[in-house]
Amino acid sequence: MKLFTLPLLALATSTALAAGVDPQVGSGETDGYYLVWQDLFDATELNSNRWNIEVNGSGGGNNELQYYTDFPDNVDLGDDGDGNHCLILTARREDYKSKHFTSGRVNSKNKIAFTHGKIEAAIRIPSTANGLWPAFWMMGNDYDQVGWPKCGETDIVEMGNSSGISGGTQDRFFNGACHWGQGWPAASYAKSTTVSYSLQDGEYHLFTCIWDADAISMYVDKDKYPNNYPYYKMTIPQDEPDNEWSPGNYFHKDNFILFNLAVGGDFTGIWDASNITALNDDNDNQASMYINYVKIYQKGDSDEHTSFNDPGDELSSVRNIDADGLKLGITVQNGRICFSETVSAEVYDLSGRRVAAGTGASIDAQLPSGIYIVRTGTQARKIVL
Repeated sequence: MKLFTLPLLALATSTALAAGVDPQVGSGETDGYYLVWQDLFDATELNSNRWNIEVNGSGGGNNELQYYTDFPDNVDLGDDGDGNHCLILTARREDYKSKHFTSGRVNSKNKIAFTHGKIEAAIRIPSTANGLWPAFWMMGNDYDQVGWPKCGETDIVEMGNSSGISGGTQDRFFNGACHWGQGWPAASYAKSTTVSYSLQDGEYHLFTCIWDADAISMYVDKDKYPNNYPYYKMTIPQDEPDNEWSPGNYFHKDNFILFNLAVGGDFTGIWDASNITALNDDNDNQASMYINYVKIYQKGDSDEHTSFNDPGDELSSVRNIDADGLKLGITVQNGRICFSETVSAEVYDLSGRRVAAGTGASIDAQLPSGIYIVRTGTQARKIVL
């Protein structure tokens, strides 16, 4: 993750809520958004149909000091000590394969990807001072074909930057960023923020990215403070074929999700293992980043798309988006879309591809979570599964 930082901005908010069992609600189905996919990390092990665990010591292109492993000591699902079952990424001071630290990084490349919508994650961030670099971010799902930065990168939240360290605001200083382009050096727009309360207080904080055809906007604690202004916003005009560096050419395609906990490197301004003070005798030379859940919402607009290899954790059944559409009762039972009367119906995804059809009181539709269009005769209704 390459980054430059802009001057600090103040973000006015109130004191965060107390720690405890989190209801895993997030900002919810507001402003026309419907939940289409989620991982609550309540299973006994990480779902390999959703996530890849990265194993490498490449330094992430940023001279990072850790080796990412798939060891349970670094990547695991478990309790956070307050009754929340989470994805746990742990950085440890230990020698491994020429590195002095191990840690965890997971991604959903080629498994869970989407274009446009609202994505958010509830994260308990460890104390980063000095040298830890936790991040929640996305990259274009065409990464394997075009590489970085052509794939585009959206950093929803990063902490641990050298500016926070030098200013003594490590627990409140964070940033959002986008990177794109035809090659190195990449085009970048990054914006740093200092909030009035700690984001490393042992509590969960919600980081939300609203991404649509016009802009990418990012918010902190939108569940507690729904009227807060975004801490980051970048407009993304539509494709401009005559300008290959226009951000609109890079941010209107499927993206996958990443979580990682890096140690040291360019972002932190620390390249010597002995200067990493965040891992010390007081915390047994280890620290963890806890992710309680991640959720994807969409509106059912024609510019949206989903590519879900796995339906995600169960949603709250089928819901009607277009109340003026099809006048039928619709439910889902054991993978079948059921109607309140006998019909001839077709089901389409948002790209216009027919994915199921049938005549009767139900249609067999083993479909991943997402928004679909049900048509019968001249009527149609958008539904979210």
